Amino acid sequence: MPALHLVTGAGGGTGGVSRLVIEQLRGRGERVRALVHRDDERAEPLRQLGAEVVVGDLTQPLDVVAAMTGVDRMFFSMSVSPDYLQATAVVAAVASDLGPLEVMVNMSQMTVSQMTLTSTQESRQHRLHWLAERVLNWSTVPVVHVRPTVFLDNPLFTWLAVPALRERDRLVLPFGTGRTSPVAVSDVARVVTTVLADPAGRIGQVYELTGPASLDIDGLAAEYAKGLGRPIKGLDIGHDQWMEQILRPLGLPPHTEQHIATMAQLHRDGRYERATGDVETVTGQSPLTVGQYIAGNPARFS
Repeated sequence: MPALHLVTGAGGGTGGVSRLVIEQLRGRGERVRALVHRDDERAEPLRQLGAEVVVGDLTQPLDVVAAMTGVDRMFFSMSVSPDYLQATAVVAAVASDLGPLEVMVNMSQMTVSQMTLTSTQESRQHRLHWLAERVLNWSTVPVVHVRPTVFLDNPLFTWLAVPALRERDRLVLPFGTGRTSPVAVSDVARVVTTVLADPAGRIGQVYELTGPASLDIDGLAAEYAKGLGRPIKGLDIGHDQWMEQILRPLGLPPHTEQHIATMAQLHRDGRYERATGDVETVTGQSPLTVGQYIAGNPARFS
């Protein structure tokens, strides 16, 4: 019988990676249990894919025990949340009590690789990811950490950027001279699915996932021009000005706003100037360029 895979964050979360992982696992004929926070309109497409849908809260041990019972392999993913560390601790404790998993693939973040116990430049969410990795490493869970750089699907590159793209053909970002290598959620999902489907020899590995090139704002604008099929000019905006004019008016929860604002500042500081070959190493396929991603997702930039 095929292994049973538990995928958390299946109702959305973390850029939609979980939903793509479920699609890809089901496409391989694998058994999938999808954990959603609530049974709403987002759950029905998962059932149509053939996934078993269960409802639960990752911070509640009874819910997690029910979801993880009988599971062989697991993808642990959760949206930006102040409860992230609590959920990680509960999942690790349940995994230890229920018996050995073959593998748990943990969704982390690239920034973790540049952090220390006492570093202070990162967001509160970055700190939770740093601690979560250590909780899982200390546990008995056979874990593989996946650390994407910023997602191409991130608001920084999609709906926060759309008004200036649509009205002025300008890519307005508060990155200064910083460079970045955003990665498509679809590429991250392919890595996760590959590891889940064949975890042998991968336990304990850390995969740092980036796009194919590290680009400054002019390089990003050139890619947007390719994807949108019209000239686009990059325009730097001061971080404080961007916060006041673009981010704060959205009224995001404070934890989420602080995380996005910090990511923007870390871009300005050069912390996202990374490029690795891990996507291709794991999957045998190169990651999408920014232009390819935009051309393939026109509705997000209309």
